[in-house]
Amino acid sequence: MTDDAYFFLTDDPATPLGVPLPVVGGLECLETSAVRAWLDAQGVSASSPEVRVLPPEETGFIPEGAERLPVPLSAEELERVRLAGAPGAVARIEAELLNYRDSAEGRDELLHKARAAGVPAHRIVELTGVDPATVAALTDEGAPTAG
Repeated sequence: MTDDAYFFLTDDPATPLGVPLPVVGGLECLETSAVRAWLDAQGVSASSPEVRVLPPEETGFIPEGAERLPVPLSAEELERVRLAGAPGAVARIEAELLNYRDSAEGRDELLHKARAAGVPAHRIVELTGVDPATVAALTDEGAPTAG
């Protein structure tokens, strides 16, 4: 796994892999000469549906041979990429987790709901700022025990 997100070109704009840049909104790296030169070399613009972005943990899914470029993203930009690329139900739950930062009401229910939707515990911690031990304790309470 790399620490950089990646831009890459897809042969099929209908592919579900990656997030089209217009969906994510303006990224600071789009203003760099390296990114502009890469886009020019590929003969595409940032608004082209063939140009996609993936967060670092998903760059292993980029097809072999695809044109790609590592790009640094801010924490906020990376969250936008992750949310835009998440399946609908998970994206909605992750948005609720982000909103949770401003309120503690319904915390336990929300954490249980997030785990049931398949949001990994580490993402819950990242999105909410809740202590990892607290997330583990709350989300493992209802888990069946071996025995």
